[in-house]
Amino acid sequence: MQKRLLGKSGLGVSSIGLGCMGLSHGYGPATDTKQAVELIRAAVERGVTFFDTAEVYGPYLNEEVVGEALAPVRDKVIIATKFGFTFGDDNKQQILNSRPEHIRQAVEGSLKRLKTDVIDLLYQHRVDPEVPIEDVAGTVKDLISEGKVKHFGLSEAGAQTIRRAHAVQPVTALQSEYSMWWREPEQEIIPTLEELGIGFVPFSPLGKGFLTGSIAADSTFGSDDFRSKVPRFSPQALEANQSLVAVLHQIAQDKKVTPAQIALAWLLAQKPWIVPIPGTTKLHRLEENLGAADVTLSDSELRTIATALETVKVQGDRYPASLMARVGR
Repeated sequence: MQKRLLGKSGLGVSSIGLGCMGLSHGYGPATDTKQAVELIRAAVERGVTFFDTAEVYGPYLNEEVVGEALAPVRDKVIIATKFGFTFGDDNKQQILNSRPEHIRQAVEGSLKRLKTDVIDLLYQHRVDPEVPIEDVAGTVKDLISEGKVKHFGLSEAGAQTIRRAHAVQPVTALQSEYSMWWREPEQEIIPTLEELGIGFVPFSPLGKGFLTGSIAADSTFGSDDFRSKVPRFSPQALEANQSLVAVLHQIAQDKKVTPAQIALAWLLAQKPWIVPIPGTTKLHRLEENLGAADVTLSDSELRTIATALETVKVQGDRYPASLMARVGR
């Protein structure tokens, strides 16, 4: 597995990481802990050094799984986690909270669950409009000076917020959605990151499974699957968006690889400081995703893909309306 640097921070990670959320949260029942631990350790054996979690995944459960899985190889891996929420009495309601005292409380909890004495990369999960980003960055700066955190990150932040935070404490990485079917970051975010020397960690690089080609026009999702609430996965949108899958299938067939590998290779080809973090619960999907690191797209192939993507208009918002207000601040 090749390595990449996240911007100018000096933080080196495997060119493809593992998003661990889906093992515990968002896509139906949590994976059995033993199976989840085995999958994470299988990723380590295959060269993955970058693992992504958050206190909100579960909540808390995913950090515990990641901590257990990576404890034997802690010195060989980079663990990223996130703060930014408090939870209702039922632990289901997510309330934005990036007050400095809460950040410290969240970090102490994450350190315990992750079985570590330092968090390699700590993201603010979503921008909190009630707390100046300078106060957030200043708190993380203090945590870095205390040795509890190594690097500071933001998630789904807008360009001006990134600049303001970076002026207080250098931002190592931005984690936001980016893929063939969500290309908005190309407009303002990627140029800002390039200017400031910040790495980019795309989540949902396979479009929450859609870009693998395994989701048909008539697919349905259970009530405990986040996609059941996402407009982009409504029956009408799924049918309309099959045209993008058809494009991917054709390119993959010509290249003798899978649609998922094309989607990931395309992301890797955009910038050398982009590190996608596809998630999965299945070993064969893990191996398929990691195989994308060995797929090289020529300039000609990238032009063909760019032309094809211009002909496809993706239908449906990527989040329900209630969550769209939390992104791009």
